[in-house]
Amino acid sequence: MSRIRSAAMIVNARSRKGRALFERACTAMKDLPFPVDAHAVEDPDELDATIDRALAKKPDLMILGGGDGTISGLVDKLVGTGTALAVLPFGTANSFARTLGIPLDIEGAVKVIAGGRLKRIDLGMIDGDYFANCAAIGIAPQIARSVPHGLKKYLGRVGYLGWAAWEFLHFKPFTLIVGEGRDERRIAAVEVRISNGPYHGGTELNDQAAVDNGVIVVQAVTGHVKRRLIKNWAASVLRLDVRHETTVEISGTSLKLHTEPPLPISIDGELLAKTPVTAKVAAGIIEVMVPV
Repeated sequence: MSRIRSAAMIVNARSRKGRALFERACTAMKDLPFPVDAHAVEDPDELDATIDRALAKKPDLMILGGGDGTISGLVDKLVGTGTALAVLPFGTANSFARTLGIPLDIEGAVKVIAGGRLKRIDLGMIDGDYFANCAAIGIAPQIARSVPHGLKKYLGRVGYLGWAAWEFLHFKPFTLIVGEGRDERRIAAVEVRISNGPYHGGTELNDQAAVDNGVIVVQAVTGHVKRRLIKNWAASVLRLDVRHETTVEISGTSLKLHTEPPLPISIDGELLAKTPVTAKVAAGIIEVMVPV
């Protein structure tokens, strides 16, 4: 911790309860042994400019408060700066925070910032876009594309899951193609997870993925019928071994991915790409504050 002498904090205050959480975080950070330049951003369009201004002051630590989408959307800015990352889990699923072992309450997360250790981790990449945790093909992008604005903010995880159940009725299985030419592998799939960490949607789904193993893991939930996805999610929530019977994993440092038909890709909950893409790992590219 000796190298942390200054920090900036950027909080997505438009996210669910974001403003109240920002104020609680500021209170919890009063006893930190270094100053924190704190910013609550209510307009998401201002997040990029705000973090640029904060990074121009060259803080040792950048504290990002928000959900997985906020963190993935801003983590690109830290690459190559020498500024380490700390996470305040203010989102719905908080998959990245779970992967790092960060407590999901504000006071617990601030204790990690105050007395944790710096760890070098990987980031995933979809073409040239860095992401922190997981990209997905299938039902998740369909939900991201259609979910009513403000649903997560006002109804939280229950409302989001209700909308997901509605969209599931209209979802169709597809074909995943990994690689090209003679090395091409075709898989009938109902969901694909491109994972830098084990959690997706707040549930541990891909136990072969890790933020420090130097590979990206593509996990396909296989089959031609949608009930395979329900079986996999239920078994994953209950931590049953049967969850492995419905998945296949392919890992590497760079994987070409196609689908039939072409499909959108959500990156930590945000709709940002469309197949075909190249999924890669940027090994050990940033430092992040984690519990001791």
